[in-house]
Amino acid sequence: MPAKNHLSQEQKEYLLKTLKEHENPYVREKILILLLMNDGKTYQNISDFLDVSYPTVAYWAVHGDPDNIESFLDGRREGNFRKVTKEYEGLLLEIIEKDPEEYGYEFGRWTAARLAKYLEEITGIKLSASQVRRILERKKYVYIWAKYSLEDKQNPEKRKVFKEKLLEYLRITRETPERLQVWFWDESGFSLRVIRRKNWGQKGKRKKVTGLHKKRTSKYYGRFTLS
Repeated sequence: MPAKNHLSQEQKEYLLKTLKEHENPYVREKILILLLMNDGKTYQNISDFLDVSYPTVAYWAVHGDPDNIESFLDGRREGNFRKVTKEYEGLLLEIIEKDPEEYGYEFGRWTAARLAKYLEEITGIKLSASQVRRILERKKYVYIWAKYSLEDKQNPEKRKVFKEKLLEYLRITRETPERLQVWFWDESGFSLRVIRRKNWGQKGKRKKVTGLHKKRTSKYYGRFTLS
């Protein structure tokens, strides 16, 4: 996030002059984002003031180049709303590898429709979900089931100790069931967020997402049985 007064005096004067003279309203909007950020306003302040989405403000605050106004042009000036550029494709592939939360969204996965909407906000190029899907398929991306993983939550040493204890407990319950029985608990849960079951990923590389969910509650139990 750019700091207050991050613009030089020359950059600020150039942006103010361009703000008054430029005919493209989308360029003027992006200039305002930089100027307000330079005044110390937060992303949320700017989003509320300009009535634009928070992710749009966050993107242009970081990617807007105060020394190159051409970087703000998105194709609307020529009236071409549907032209896909190399920059659009590159941005699409960059965004799809990141979690939507990084862009201020509550949902947990990207769909083609969500990608199309977000990219329209920051580039001005309006595509349908099917068009975005075709671009991704051409780039060897597929929409497949994600692989859930708890690897980042596991401690190998503790896991090894627990496994050794469990094997010993199972041995006792097999030999003298009147002394010990081993039971297990499972859970079900609820969440206001969509669980990320499918995600976009490159062919041959199934994307990993955390398997840990919040708002979980004990639901049912059973007993280990040995054959």
